[in-house]
Amino acid sequence: MKLDMIDVKILCELQKNGRITNVELAELINLSPSPCLTRMKRLQAAGYITGYSAQIDIAKLGEVLTVFTEVTLKNHRHVDFDRFQAAVRKVDACIECHLVSGGYDYLLKFITSGIVHYQSIIENLLDQDVGIDKYFSFVVIKSPFIKAHLPLNKLFGDEVSAA
Repeated sequence: MKLDMIDVKILCELQKNGRITNVELAELINLSPSPCLTRMKRLQAAGYITGYSAQIDIAKLGEVLTVFTEVTLKNHRHVDFDRFQAAVRKVDACIECHLVSGGYDYLLKFITSGIVHYQSIIENLLDQDVGIDKYFSFVVIKSPFIKAHLPLNKLFGDEVSAA
């Protein structure tokens, strides 16, 4: 499915406000409601829209600790990566897992109730022998901002315009 600028605008607006009505969305992108709804349903069916969720202000619920962790594996076979990823996927506190290039293999993001909780997660992973050679932890002191939406029009606007 080829996207055009209208599709990208729909995606941009929906990631900002997933609860927007079709009429409001159509107005924002200068389209009538019926074609707007057709396009939105087509984007959903094609898998561009994978779901809708609420953004939670976790700080209002209580104190949490965010930790970024660099992980280097002992071995670098396909089976080693699969085993590690399967183990980390089961850890609810691990909310992001990125295979990266550079001086280590993975960058993980954990949200925990505190340093003791984080350390017990790491110790559990080490006890499971999932191939961790070494890890480095970076505790987040403050997050000046976290953007909840991607700059789709900047990332894909020119590409879509040329199509």
